[in-house]
Amino acid sequence: MSQYFDIGDETLWNPSNGASRMFQRQVAVFEAELELPSGIGPMENDECQITPATFEAFVDALLAKHRRTSHAIWLALSEGFIATVLVLAERAAIKVDWTQHGAAPDAPLEDVQASAVTGMSTPAEGAAWAAGLREKSRELERRMPR
Repeated sequence: MSQYFDIGDETLWNPSNGASRMFQRQVAVFEAELELPSGIGPMENDECQITPATFEAFVDALLAKHRRTSHAIWLALSEGFIATVLVLAERAAIKVDWTQHGAAPDAPLEDVQASAVTGMSTPAEGAAWAAGLREKSRELERRMPR
């Protein structure tokens, strides 16, 4: 069995039920973390509609939050979800402004990793940060059937 994540009549992703359930639960976690709706609707009759404008705002907020942290655990827990979201955004023709997101964070850093040995860590340099996320999303894209 599988489920469908659609915008209108276009299917963006057709994962297995298990992958779909896990993704939907992570959507709820990140909606709570960002205090923002994702635009990813409920699964009804194995179909989920995505609202493009709301989803675009969620993607932007998610990337901004990711850019403002250097906490290794937060990054490890979030990067697979973010890569999956980026695949959906690309398939939905949502343009990510990598230049804007790759710039030095304009808000204070959050969830900074502290180390007794090295002190406070800082986020990756902008181009490396963007390249890493884009590569992860390309790897996943090949494994996300429509």
